[in-house]
Amino acid sequence: MASLSDLSLKNRLFMATYRYRALDPVPFTRPAKPLRQARVALVTTGGVHLPSQAPFDNELKGGDASFREIPADVDPATLGIAHKSDAFDQSGFRADRNLGFPLERLREMAASGEIGSLNGRALSFMGSITAPGRLVKETAPVAAALLAADGVDAAFLVPL
Repeated sequence: MASLSDLSLKNRLFMATYRYRALDPVPFTRPAKPLRQARVALVTTGGVHLPSQAPFDNELKGGDASFREIPADVDPATLGIAHKSDAFDQSGFRADRNLGFPLERLREMAASGEIGSLNGRALSFMGSITAPGRLVKETAPVAAALLAADGVDAAFLVPL
């Protein structure tokens, strides 16, 4: 586990002055069924994308609030990574995509009956969105509607 002292001075200053938002009350929905019966979707903020998709735009002020749909049958090793944070050491993630996009682990869980099924698509967002207004108001509701239309019962969020 990293600590603030592991970060560069620039990143420590950013973390100290960033205006974090608090949710009160914290939204919570009790699961409607046990995980072993649930359709589970993978959602990451690792900035992964298919080779045929445009990478996330690292030049957008405040961050790229778009998302990419990733088929659940993709070979994770073929995925590109466009995560922009210089505070994130990507070496482990680049060596094993399952560290930030654990698709193979979720496939194993579905095969063993630990989850009911894996959704046919995963969603990938960019991490390091410092101006999340568009994400909250526009992009996230579209993504949630896609997963609801797929009949997803639970989303496994992997924040990076």
